[in-house]
Amino acid sequence: MYEQIARNKRDSVILVLVIVLALLTLGFAIGVAYTNTYAGGLGLLGVFGVVAIVWSLISYYAGSAMVLAVSGARQVTHDEAPQLWNVVEEMALAAGLPMPAVYVMNDPAPNAFATGRDPAHASIAVTAGLLSMMNRDELQGVIAHEMSHVRNFDIRFATLVGILVGVIALVSDFFLRSQLFGGFGRNRDNNGGAGAIFFIIAIVLAILAPIAAWLVQLAISRHREYLADASGVELTRNPLGLAHALQKIAADPRPLAVANRATAHLYIANPLRGKKLKESAGLFDTHPPIQKRIEILLAMAHTGPDALGPGAQGGGAPAIDAGSGSGGDTTTAGAAPGGPGPGVGPGPLAPPAGR
Repeated sequence: MYEQIARNKRDSVILVLVIVLALLTLGFAIGVAYTNTYAGGLGLLGVFGVVAIVWSLISYYAGSAMVLAVSGARQVTHDEAPQLWNVVEEMALAAGLPMPAVYVMNDPAPNAFATGRDPAHASIAVTAGLLSMMNRDELQGVIAHEMSHVRNFDIRFATLVGILVGVIALVSDFFLRSQLFGGFGRNRDNNGGAGAIFFIIAIVLAILAPIAAWLVQLAISRHREYLADASGVELTRNPLGLAHALQKIAADPRPLAVANRATAHLYIANPLRGKKLKESAGLFDTHPPIQKRIEILLAMAHTGPDALGPGAQGGGAPAIDAGSGSGGDTTTAGAAPGGPGPGVGPGPLAPPAGR
């Protein structure tokens, strides 16, 4: 675990340096291609360098707030979601971490993510659909998974990746579109072949840079999901809780409306349409196959698929009792596995009826 934390901190620094270097190289190539002079390339290199540094700082200090805002997450208090709050609190204690901020997304698709630059500035967000679908053991498994991302500093790296990779994609897309409409590089042949050469280099970089960045993002995201599953089980001592939760998430076909390609890697399961039930991870998939993750969790529990059948542990009442009215948390740490646990009363946190 400590090796993973150290690696994630180191990877975050390396990621920023690589993104800055990529933007500098792209800026120099575009500058030369556009102006046909090395001075122009150096000038745009400087501009891109300043942009990369400023955007890196913004990503580090405000990236999580941007992700939460884009995801439509709303911070909730203990009184609004007592069971969710209590589960987050007990998992934070188990992990030896400060209590993260708790958010809910008003979406019926079950999913969750964690974000922040470090455990002291972390947030965990879940959907209303997840709360309505999971019992306490399953909710605990999901929160333990997300708490593991916090403890392992995955949240810093994942947040930086989501924001910084987007910068490269935007710059590359802007250059390619400008070429499509004939704006950039119109004087590239005026001063010999150097401009044409750098123009070709700029085109190649503009195409390859975001693809390479995405591939790194996706490969690392898949690896860290497996680690977070295992670390979450270390906190709960209950592999079946998370296994049941993943099974329910996989069985729900609805995509998460507020998710997009820039934030998909943050979620416990791929939130995009048609991605949950794939049996193998494709080149551009942000998550490993859910069935593979469930198989590993069952092996950790020394049991087989029968443990996930009807009536098995973890198949009890959901975490939300929409008809409770009082919003009180009637569960305790010693409640029977799979028992009911009202968490959020009726209101904006409950998924819309009929969906």
